[in-house]
Amino acid sequence: MSSAELENLARIGQLKREPPSARELAGLLASGERRLADAQRTTLAFDSRFDLGYNAAHALALYALRRMGYRSENRYLVFQVLSHTLGLPTAQWRVLAKTHDTRNLAEYEGHLEQDERLLTDMLAATELLLTTIQNLPE
Repeated sequence: MSSAELENLARIGQLKREPPSARELAGLLASGERRLADAQRTTLAFDSRFDLGYNAAHALALYALRRMGYRSENRYLVFQVLSHTLGLPTAQWRVLAKTHDTRNLAEYEGHLEQDERLLTDMLAATELLLTTIQNLPE
């Protein structure tokens, strides 16, 4: 996968170049897998499932960025560059970007609307992230 776009973001200070470590990658992947599995448990409250699903998506998106040798201090950007880190279609990262906005409302304004469709779409996009990562060449 070409990292020209990522390199451009590094050049303007949106990303930082940093070699990945195997330990960090393993931790991000394991965290994403566990949180996604828990988010899919329908016995949990909506808020818990949303939080777990969002954090699973973020861990997996960060895994993809770190694997490419970059780091970001911007949580939104790790979703935005998924087309460059994993080749994800624009529609998929936009779902995750929307969940980021929803998560920010919940975190900073204390309001989380129970949007079952958004939760379902987020979990499906996160499953796609995980499957894509699991199918990456070693």
